[in-house]
Amino acid sequence: MPRGSLIIISGPSGAGKGTLVDRLVARVPRVWVSVSATTRAPRPGEVKGEDYYFLTAEEFEAHVRAGDFLEWAEVHGNRYGTLAHTVEDRLVQGLDVVLEIDPQGAMQVKELLPEAVLVFIIAPSMEELERRIRKRGAETDEQVRTRLQTAVRELQLVETYDHVVENDDVARATDELVGIIESLRTGEGRC
Repeated sequence: MPRGSLIIISGPSGAGKGTLVDRLVARVPRVWVSVSATTRAPRPGEVKGEDYYFLTAEEFEAHVRAGDFLEWAEVHGNRYGTLAHTVEDRLVQGLDVVLEIDPQGAMQVKELLPEAVLVFIIAPSMEELERRIRKRGAETDEQVRTRLQTAVRELQLVETYDHVVENDDVARATDELVGIIESLRTGEGRC
């Protein structure tokens, strides 16, 4: 069985990464989405072990010291990380593994695993990005401003990605993302 591909999907908060990944999984059954660990509190409706592994700061630090993470980063005052063994297990099984992580983590993984394919999701405009973040209703005005400032920095990294998908229309953007993943199976999408 051929080894699966590692696909890293990142982009600013509010770009629609989660929506596109959910639709990708519904259309491509051999895709497995890695569940990240985080020190942030669960948002309404999030389930431990499905959306994230919610850890205390002490538990997270213990995993860092043990070298358990493929990547980890601090974002907006919280820590996020990807457990290396879960990713490797799925790749060996022939599954394509999607990591939905921030650009800082994406660069860490790309350094360790150069074969990883990087996909950056963008919103049509900063105004639309702000509208999407505010629509969630989960952040204060200050948190929204922080997320927008982070987005400006993250957008400067777009040139380092293999693919950029503009999420201006969810159906069209999903088709584009599915096309990228499908091209990896034929070898056309590899860099």
